[in-house]
Amino acid sequence: MTFSRAGAAGLLLGVLAGAALQTVAAQQLEPRRRTIRPEKAPNTGLPFSPGILSGSTLYVSGHLGRDPATSRLVSGGIEAETRQSLANIREVLRTAGMDFTNVTSVTAYIASFDDFAKFNAVYREVFPTDPPARATVQVVALNDHARIELQMIAVKQ
Repeated sequence: MTFSRAGAAGLLLGVLAGAALQTVAAQQLEPRRRTIRPEKAPNTGLPFSPGILSGSTLYVSGHLGRDPATSRLVSGGIEAETRQSLANIREVLRTAGMDFTNVTSVTAYIASFDDFAKFNAVYREVFPTDPPARATVQVVALNDHARIELQMIAVKQ
């Protein structure tokens, strides 16, 4: 089978146009950016979303150890705050159709490295083996005098 230059160019343009239409249709079927707001989540009234799902990647905002019912920090120090922060993040992950096995990166903001060992003990309860990449940074202060704030990125495979 032979094609003239005009025929070949027309065929190529047709193939490219078809591929472009398929790409646009796929983008319209799957939202590119979706806000994730669990039903059971603290409501601080602050201007941020608990999580943003972009494609298959979930960006989880920094979460303090706030009780979802009262939006106040839980009492009990670093261990209780870490457990509650992780519970709140678990709800964000669940709402996005994920769990802690999807987490690829964690940033931990800690008020004092004096609490580092206690924080790690609780953290290991959720990530006992093959934990995600992590950075832990001591900060001067956290909102409401919190001891810990956790931020994560998760990817759905």
